[in-house]
Amino acid sequence: MSFEIILKELVERVPQAIGAILVDWEGEAVMEHCLCDPYDIRFIAAHKSIILTRLREMHSTAQTGEVEDVVVTSSKGHLIIGCIDQEYSLVMNVERTSPIALTLHHFRRAVSELKKEI
Repeated sequence: MSFEIILKELVERVPQAIGAILVDWEGEAVMEHCLCDPYDIRFIAAHKSIILTRLREMHSTAQTGEVEDVVVTSSKGHLIIGCIDQEYSLVMNVERTSPIALTLHHFRRAVSELKKEI
């Protein structure tokens, strides 16, 4: 399955999804599928993947296990950042009303699919 199909299905399955983007370790977009201006999701992903990299570094020294994903909740939405491998991560933006448990289920499934493709 291609990156494009995985991202499209993720966004379609998650209620109130705004978009999902696959980024490399520097925050550069590899592929995205969004219901917003692609610039917006690319901007968010570039900054959030840096946060994930720092969290992974912090946890590796604390010996608490590897970071798999992080959910950042704001007054307007949820931002989910997940590790594909050392080089790539998945970032998804959803509205605050999106059911987070369902969102995480589909998000983690997409991460598993992306791991097979990379």
